[in-house]
Amino acid sequence: MSLVRGLAVQTEIVHAILLRETRTRFGAHQLGYLWAFIEPLLWIATFYGLFWLAGRTPPHGMDLVGFLATGIVPFLLFRETTHRVLVAISSNKALLFYPQVRPLDLVLARSILEMGTFLGVFVVLLGGAALLRGQLRIDNPLLVLLGLTMAGLLGTTLGLVLCALSVYTTVVERLAGPLLRPFFWVSGVFFSANDLPSQIRELLLWNPVMHAVELVRDGTFAGYTARYADLKFPFFVILCLAFAGLTLERVARAKLELT
Repeated sequence: MSLVRGLAVQTEIVHAILLRETRTRFGAHQLGYLWAFIEPLLWIATFYGLFWLAGRTPPHGMDLVGFLATGIVPFLLFRETTHRVLVAISSNKALLFYPQVRPLDLVLARSILEMGTFLGVFVVLLGGAALLRGQLRIDNPLLVLLGLTMAGLLGTTLGLVLCALSVYTTVVERLAGPLLRPFFWVSGVFFSANDLPSQIRELLLWNPVMHAVELVRDGTFAGYTARYADLKFPFFVILCLAFAGLTLERVARAKLELT
């Protein structure tokens, strides 16, 4: 009973932090939740224009807007979750004065908020594209959800590792942006793994985010099969990062209690 009661208390704490994070992030300016949709729309519009100017077409079985949305949204989910989790402690140190609040509660609240937000963004973007086309077809919704969840968990666990390290040095926060930037170009945002030469494809598939993108596209389009996407490798990376992050968080918690 004590375990259940403790779990219920921590769930209420995470829920309260989640509500606070929502108000802080989306209630601080007039655009609010609209900005969550504006950023991916700007990316899609930019690459749509570049594809049109270059005369490029999406892989067989995809429309261009859907192709770009299924690449950009999973990547932004990964990037934003990593960043938000990274600064979870430094942005909420005052909450840690409450004995019931743990650093992991801050991480979970931010992770849930990002994953929920981008899931909503993805649904709205594909729904809007479907209205323009006059039809909505998602081949395998569960596979889409799996790919988005994978992207979110990769961001959460990587962010947890960086967050724990940031307790010891602020250099981590300054280096995170430049280190994450190259992921945009190697995560399959504007290309498909099926269309790459074998040597380049084998190299890029070491990036677990690319597997998440490929799974989202596979689940969205009936005419596309992600032949090279793998479930085991990304989840192995997630487990390794989670183990490292939880270990470092436990060590960092002692330092936070001292300070």
